[in-house]
Amino acid sequence: MTSPRTRAAKLSAAASVAVTAALVLSGCGADAGSADDSQTLVLSTFAFGVEDLEEAIVKPFEEKTGISVEIETGSNADRLSSLELAGGDSGVDVMLMSDFYAAMGEEKQLFQAVDADAVPHLAEIADFATSEDFSGPSYSYQLNGVMYRSDDLSAEQAASWDLYADSSYAGRLAFPDISTTGGQLSVAAVADSYGSDAYDIDAALSTIGGWNPNILKFVSSSTEITNLLVQGEIVAAPTLNGFATDLIASGEPIAWTATDTGKFMATNRVMIPAGAEHLDAAHQFIDYLLSVEAQTASAELVGDLPVNPGAAVPESLTNVVGEIAEDPIAAGFSTLDFPTIVANYDSWVDRFAREASSK
Repeated sequence: MTSPRTRAAKLSAAASVAVTAALVLSGCGADAGSADDSQTLVLSTFAFGVEDLEEAIVKPFEEKTGISVEIETGSNADRLSSLELAGGDSGVDVMLMSDFYAAMGEEKQLFQAVDADAVPHLAEIADFATSEDFSGPSYSYQLNGVMYRSDDLSAEQAASWDLYADSSYAGRLAFPDISTTGGQLSVAAVADSYGSDAYDIDAALSTIGGWNPNILKFVSSSTEITNLLVQGEIVAAPTLNGFATDLIASGEPIAWTATDTGKFMATNRVMIPAGAEHLDAAHQFIDYLLSVEAQTASAELVGDLPVNPGAAVPESLTNVVGEIAEDPIAAGFSTLDFPTIVANYDSWVDRFAREASSK
């Protein structure tokens, strides 16, 4: 079995000589440039949950290292587009991104490899959090499953994909559009459950198209799913576990369950843009982000499932996913092959609209 350290080293295999040189200079403080490098970091992150991220990660990191963090926010698509337009040099040092958009950036060579030697905590994280397909590791993950009204369905009913073929629930079900993270995972789950593998798009679209008469709406946001459930317009919809946390804590008759088959998870990754200037600060931030301290705080305050097995998972999350958080791989979950998803994305989105959601 490959050791964690060997796995971590894979991430630095593609690092350039320039990256290594920058790290050496910043470590020894040879000149004014390296001193500035150790004190500055531009962080690009999601537009939501910024205050929680600051409290859980950014402020403790600043206090621990003396490095000042400037935060830029935006959607995955907008931030990736800006990076591409800038040729990988948009002034950002670290980007927090969903795996799909990180994979799109990899295809366009917009990121540089994280140096494993500069990130000791990389050796501690779970196997699934590192991949040769990505230059940077995962720092959190979300499980795809089904959110449902517990006053209408049992967990066993909600866990079966056959629910969507049950005419007795016609007009009381929703399904995510393939253009969303949950949609990609759900289509892959249907393909895996009714076809040859997770990428059997023909089987997936044929099956989902057959469910169309029972689907009230193909949704394009998590807010739509939660609103439809709370209002009682639907009894179930596939979605990520994170969107169930607040509803369950509030006492709504809402629950989340993993599906019987087709268990997939999404990851959020921490990436270094190709033109990042402050490499020492970037690596220090990534190392802190993967530490037990930061992973525990992020789970508690941000609601991120941790990739460091040593981190504590709060009751607010275990109330949703239970023991799966201890080891999602042992529970049957896996990540998707994103080079395959990216290569086929445009055609699959077009086919989904024609053969499933508008059928």
